[in-house]
Amino acid sequence: MTRTSEAAAEPALLEDAPFEAPDGTATATFGMGCFWGPDARFGALEGVARTKVGYAGGTEPDPTYFSLGDHTEVVQVAYDPAELSYEDLLEVFWTNHDWSTSAPKRQYRSVVLAHDDEQYEVARRERAALAERTGRSVSTDVERLEGFTSAEEFHQKYELQSTPVVGDELASLYGDGFVESTVVARLNGFVAGHGSPAQREEVLAALDLPAPILMELRRHR
Repeated sequence: MTRTSEAAAEPALLEDAPFEAPDGTATATFGMGCFWGPDARFGALEGVARTKVGYAGGTEPDPTYFSLGDHTEVVQVAYDPAELSYEDLLEVFWTNHDWSTSAPKRQYRSVVLAHDDEQYEVARRERAALAERTGRSVSTDVERLEGFTSAEEFHQKYELQSTPVVGDELASLYGDGFVESTVVARLNGFVAGHGSPAQREEVLAALDLPAPILMELRRHR
């Protein structure tokens, strides 16, 4: 899991290309309010290969952060079904945002955007079960994904990019593979406080990174 092999194994995606999951993985899409936090939360999970934030769920043909139209901020997650189920991801989704209150803006609404019929039915079933179990109304929308537009570069792996020195250094080291890297997804989660101490140390110990970068990353526990 060195810097060289990680970057070489994951070719860069074009900025406006659809999110392409690595072979053998599936993709899920969720809106949970501002997408920075969910990007970090999912990125720390073992079994997640890549994360990417963007805009979906609306009709605006070319949404941007400052011209979002009726789209919602979402995170797309490429995951290994042998390690994580779609139900596992939904559990993270339900437990890490407010699903019972309607968001003040469509931009931040709670939504599951299903990639296929199976995801659609599972999400609807889980939503109904949550309402029955809690006795509360669930404001989450369950819809079929019609399209996805990548968010601007400064939104990708925001928690890591916002970490002094580390974000710039890693962006330079990984180059075009920064957003698509599994390791970068993990580190983005770690600096936001996610992941167990053992998981963090296992990842950091395997990385060929400059000592000051590793020291800074270990500070965020």
